[in-house]
Amino acid sequence: MKYLTIGTVLKVLKEYSIMAFGMFLYAFGWIGCVKPADGTGGGAGGLGYVLSEGVNAFGESLGYDWGIKMGTMVLAINAVLILIGGLIVGWNFGIKTIYSIIMISVSMNFWQWFIEESGHASAIFPIFEPTEHLLPMILGGIFAGIGIALCFSQGGTTGGTDIVALIIQKYHNVNYGKILIYTDAVIIGSALFVGKGLSTLIYGYVMTVVVAYTVDMLMSGNNQSHQVFIITKDYEKMAEAVSSNMHRGVTLIDSQGWYSKEPGKMVMVICRKRETPMLLKFVRSVDSAAFISVGPVMGVYGQGFQPLTKL
Repeated sequence: MKYLTIGTVLKVLKEYSIMAFGMFLYAFGWIGCVKPADGTGGGAGGLGYVLSEGVNAFGESLGYDWGIKMGTMVLAINAVLILIGGLIVGWNFGIKTIYSIIMISVSMNFWQWFIEESGHASAIFPIFEPTEHLLPMILGGIFAGIGIALCFSQGGTTGGTDIVALIIQKYHNVNYGKILIYTDAVIIGSALFVGKGLSTLIYGYVMTVVVAYTVDMLMSGNNQSHQVFIITKDYEKMAEAVSSNMHRGVTLIDSQGWYSKEPGKMVMVICRKRETPMLLKFVRSVDSAAFISVGPVMGVYGQGFQPLTKL
């Protein structure tokens, strides 16, 4: 039986605090940058923006000021998706996912009140020109990407199109990444139905790319490694040079050249991406005729890399 300790409580508080801060940044990217630039994007945020604009515009045409905030609409969308997803693929949504969804909506409504209703918009980004669109869209994508990465790093998810992907994969064997791309493309394109122009769509696709790139860099940028295969006749000298100078583990793999039919050993080294140029210099100094294959690998765990205890 596991007892509740102060360390465990502090760890949980830290995780949820980081997720809350991440969603706070994500919401600011949308409300403080993307929305003022009359842009859009993918995911539940993009769909929430399009629907809130459309519903409010419809209300105005009827003489009503419904004033539905973007965060409220995002919460409603995610609630419906969770309900449908639960009925179809099962109720496998963790507390962190539900918590992140709630924090997104609360943060969006806060920023919308703070920026739009309290008149603080001019104090947020005075560097933006009134006609500027691309810069705030890029900056919004960066903020949103940082927020998503912080949420992912603590084991949370932002819901939205992730749930849609799970539902589709239940019945069709479609690549997860393709589902997200197609879904985001449809959401961004739907902005045309609420009076947005072609430029809004283009900025929306730019924002989506920036978000994906930011998340990828923050989640795996520091952990990117290279797997290097070195084929050389003097493999012992090569292994000693790499081990002594770079202090990286070296593995010798039995190999045989098909043309020469001569058996030998291939040197394999896994190193950080930033260490690869140095490794290649050592290889060249030992054997300038060596054959080298360099390939990217993700998620290297063990001594000298990310500890297994952090998984």
